[in-house]
Amino acid sequence: MSPRAASHGTRSPRRPTQAGPDGRVAVGLWLVRLPAPPAAGLRLAVDELDAEERARAASFLRPRDALLYTAAHIALRRLLAATLGLAPREVAYDREACRGCGGPHGRPVLRPGPGDRGHGPAVHFSLSHSGGRALVAVATAPVGVDIQRTPPARTAQVCAPRLHPGERAELEDLPQDRLGTAFGQLWARKEAYLKGIGTGLQRPPRADYLGTPGRGGWLRPPRWTVLDLPGGPAHSAAVAVRGTPAGPCPVRPLPARWLYEVDAPRVLAEMTETADTTSETTHPTTATRVKETHL
Repeated sequence: MSPRAASHGTRSPRRPTQAGPDGRVAVGLWLVRLPAPPAAGLRLAVDELDAEERARAASFLRPRDALLYTAAHIALRRLLAATLGLAPREVAYDREACRGCGGPHGRPVLRPGPGDRGHGPAVHFSLSHSGGRALVAVATAPVGVDIQRTPPARTAQVCAPRLHPGERAELEDLPQDRLGTAFGQLWARKEAYLKGIGTGLQRPPRADYLGTPGRGGWLRPPRWTVLDLPGGPAHSAAVAVRGTPAGPCPVRPLPARWLYEVDAPRVLAEMTETADTTSETTHPTTATRVKETHL
């Protein structure tokens, strides 16, 4: 499969993922920023990527895009490895059948490993990257995330005919100076939801309402929770999960050093304990006290 499409998927873990109470969904969210040049003696853990991922990274024309792609996929592998009890190199991707044509190019999934008989809750994941930032989700139910740079108002005007009628009406009521931000957030919700259901943009964007709940009598898709996320001052971000999250869904910035050839489990452990501001949050990889960081 193309590693470019390894952006959302599912697998039954070798060891159980910690679901929330009453079957509610555990969701972990992490933000990856474009890494700065590493200090002397450090290099990104590119050896943990498979051959297709390395080839894809090498195909980008702009070094900045290649660097973000590499960092995002290292982060995804390490977070999935921590969830599954594997080494990052052991994380392998596969594909579900396409929902449109049945071909082998549908939702990215985790390939079952030896001895994996499908017992226990599934591990689902999603990845999005744009404009120097990437967003990773790992959950106990189907999940999609999207992050993108906030577009100009002109983009909203060009794309509006593709939207749901209720969404178009909502944007038409806004002043010009708020149009780009509102459209960017709306589109992030839409892409997150379409990733979550496994269709991507094969499903017409006008088919589902992802605007303000209840506005004009329109309702969002049933059985899904869609949340706006903090992506930074120049980005819009959202997560869509099937079911109800077990608790708050904070976005945790990954420290840059976690992407380099260092002891990744040790650095992840350092993230989970601080001497000052902490919050009790259970998520798929660790059930620990995690520092809340403003983006």
